[in-house]
Amino acid sequence: MIRIIHQIRKELGTHYSKGEVDALSRILATELLQIKESTYFLKDKVTITSEQQELLDNALRQLCKYKPIQHILGYENFCNLRFKVNSSVLIPRPETQELVNWVATETIGKKEILDIGTGSGCIAISLAHKLPSCSVTAWDISQSALSIAKENSVMNGCNIITEQKDILTYEPSEKEKFDIIVSNPPYIKEEEKRDMEANVLDWEPHIALFVPDNDPLLFYHTIARKATRMLRPNGKLFFEINRAHGKETCIMLEKAGYCNIELRKDYADNDRMICATFKAP
Repeated sequence: MIRIIHQIRKELGTHYSKGEVDALSRILATELLQIKESTYFLKDKVTITSEQQELLDNALRQLCKYKPIQHILGYENFCNLRFKVNSSVLIPRPETQELVNWVATETIGKKEILDIGTGSGCIAISLAHKLPSCSVTAWDISQSALSIAKENSVMNGCNIITEQKDILTYEPSEKEKFDIIVSNPPYIKEEEKRDMEANVLDWEPHIALFVPDNDPLLFYHTIARKATRMLRPNGKLFFEINRAHGKETCIMLEKAGYCNIELRKDYADNDRMICATFKAP
């Protein structure tokens, strides 16, 4: 085990921080090479096959090009489920798990839920798993993302409805009614690119990340406005947000006619999630 850890640290040490190298070392050993965690942490003697060594060497080459470890493995764990990921979808983040848990705790009984901008389907599928009595619909502009979401729904044994929609141009019909709408839309401003890590900027879909600098609330304005036609009375709208625009998003929702607006922080103490209630006029 010591030899393997030494190889990983030697090859990644000039590309990543010590903390990142330690995390990647554990993931490569336990998930890629399938070495027991006890063996890894105790640094017991272990012999790997030539095929395992080839897997490790290939993974290290890709990591040196800043390819995300999730893309190398082909999956990410989220809400105790496993999701296939590739360059067509965002890698699910821990902050989004907090949003899913909030939605789940606020949902009682049989409800119709819509996830706008579903990507890998992590929000929609996790909610379907946590709330089996609910009907969950997932929209995305990207057909390739929806294909991944469909695969993930089958893999996790959850039934969701997937539909290709561009929320910026789509006008919902009067028949499209939901009790809950949730969205983690693009919210990173173009000017923020310069501060982003290469493993995000070079490998994840920009269509799911960025908004114009002069309109950072583009998706929030659009979804909030259209949700007033889709939400049933007392229906709830949940957003994951850019931490820099929490108060601004709350003000926008209030002006759009929502009430009981609550802004919550994530585990890192950043403004990250909002819930608002729709009161029909």
